[in-house]
Amino acid sequence: MESKEKSLFSRWKDQFWPIESYELKKILPLFFIKFFISLTYGVLTTMKDAFVVTAQGSGAEVIPVLKGWVVLPIAMGAALLYSKLTNTFKRSTLFYGIILFFMSFITLYGFVLYPHLDMLSPHESADKLLNFLGQENAHWVSIYRNWMQSLFFVMAELWGQIAIFLLFWGFVNHICNLGEAKRCYNLFLAGGDFAMIFTGPLVIYLTKGHIGADFSVALKNLVLCIVFFGSMIILLHWKLTRSMGKDERLYQPENKVELEQKTKLSLRQSLKFIIKSKPLRYIAIMVLAYGLTINLMEVTWKANVKMVYPDTGAYQSFMAGMSSWIGLCSLLVSLFFSGVLFRKLGWHFSAQVAPIVVGSTSLMFLTLFLLRDHLGPIYNFTPLVAIVFFGAFQNGLSKMMKYTFFDSTKEMAFIPLDQESKVKGKAAIDIVGSRLGKSGAAWIQILFIQIAGTGSVLSITGYLIPVVACTVLFWILSVRSLNKQFIRLTETSPEEPLPSKS
Repeated sequence: MESKEKSLFSRWKDQFWPIESYELKKILPLFFIKFFISLTYGVLTTMKDAFVVTAQGSGAEVIPVLKGWVVLPIAMGAALLYSKLTNTFKRSTLFYGIILFFMSFITLYGFVLYPHLDMLSPHESADKLLNFLGQENAHWVSIYRNWMQSLFFVMAELWGQIAIFLLFWGFVNHICNLGEAKRCYNLFLAGGDFAMIFTGPLVIYLTKGHIGADFSVALKNLVLCIVFFGSMIILLHWKLTRSMGKDERLYQPENKVELEQKTKLSLRQSLKFIIKSKPLRYIAIMVLAYGLTINLMEVTWKANVKMVYPDTGAYQSFMAGMSSWIGLCSLLVSLFFSGVLFRKLGWHFSAQVAPIVVGSTSLMFLTLFLLRDHLGPIYNFTPLVAIVFFGAFQNGLSKMMKYTFFDSTKEMAFIPLDQESKVKGKAAIDIVGSRLGKSGAAWIQILFIQIAGTGSVLSITGYLIPVVACTVLFWILSVRSLNKQFIRLTETSPEEPLPSKS
């Protein structure tokens, strides 16, 4: 009887906590590094959207302009700079330097730039420019008028790309082998989910009492929290690299690469790797498709959110509360579903979940918005409020799919590749490829807005439906093709294309 109970306990442990005791010195620091990086990103995301959408003379239309024409070239420049720095500095030095750079900028913005917002904003010249260009081009003028909020938006976007994908996942893929990935990656994703749960209460608590008042006080409190998170990220990384140097069991990748090895990386070489490598091309299509779909949806939804919550503090509190719900749901799915489904049904099934769910709910939201004039009150909600809340559900579900299924399957897809493809291809996909997805959505929206001549993103919703449908179709087809590549690369059966190499 006792052995049966132990056996049952072991089975449950293998399902929900498949970690050996000696691995805790490696897994727990990685878990908390992901927690603090994602918590920082969660807070920055609620701030960046609130700042640019609710700024004077601005709206949700400014988001595609920023993503398509400002963030993309800066992201490509960042990728080029990163490639140069990896030739000069050790991995840990580069990690600490990038984190400190972001912390310094956020501190400067919160304590110097934002308190002098009115004095430093060129409202007079912006008004003249607006009169010359016309109201239909107000979203372009807003970038100039609100240059500080725009700069903050850019830096927050870069944090998501560089800190999460290049620094964290690049580090994890470097020190973990394929067997560890299958057991641990969903736990790292759970660290991000925990962060999202904490994001809402933290932002709401620190902004409470400042809605409609002087928001700079709340901003300073948020900045101090972010600086603390950055300090914890650096401390945890430092302790982990020391532990791995002392215990060789913690660092046993399939490829014998030095922990602090410099990587010879260039942006041009990275893009060539994507073009030449079939697996990398399919991964790039997945990343592009997700970025395109989610950003086409988000801007339309955020334009509606601003009509319901026009104040900066109220808008930020709504987005922060939503972030907590996304985090809670993502955590439950990560712990009880995604990891189990991956181990039971394999990579291919798990990778197909995100495009099917994101695509179907996106088309439902766009259709609901097009029919808004024919809708009556829904459960005592006006059509606008109902659309905002269904959009929140759709946006939350899409992000939940990203955090629970998309990110883990995408990161695992790099592991069977050779070391050069992992480093060079990953850098290009995570920075340039991901940004092209977001920027592609921005260019499409800007083009349709210019054609419509309305200056409003709400007027182009009907044009987005065929674009979203085609994008999701290519996403699904790329997942299927990538699965075939990994069956060949790992020389295994279709049921287990990414096996554990124990």
